[in-house]
Amino acid sequence: MTESNTHSTDDVLGGDQPGTTEKDPQDWATGDEPMTGAQRSYLDTLAREAGETISADLTKAEASEHIDRLQAATGRGTDS
Repeated sequence: MTESNTHSTDDVLGGDQPGTTEKDPQDWATGDEPMTGAQRSYLDTLAREAGETISADLTKAEASEHIDRLQAATGRGTDS
């Protein structure tokens, strides 16, 4: 596999890299598009576990925010 000359050899994806930041879902270029099927399915699972009802008419950004909130509420998505 060859590396592209347009990218630094320090470029990495994933892991716990110092200086990595998460982009706010509201700043996503596609954040105002309808949520994905995967988001919908996972939100359905999380909402059921949390005993909540959530609108099925969400954007990708809104779905992401609900997923983060419900993961914290249900204990899913934590490293412990």
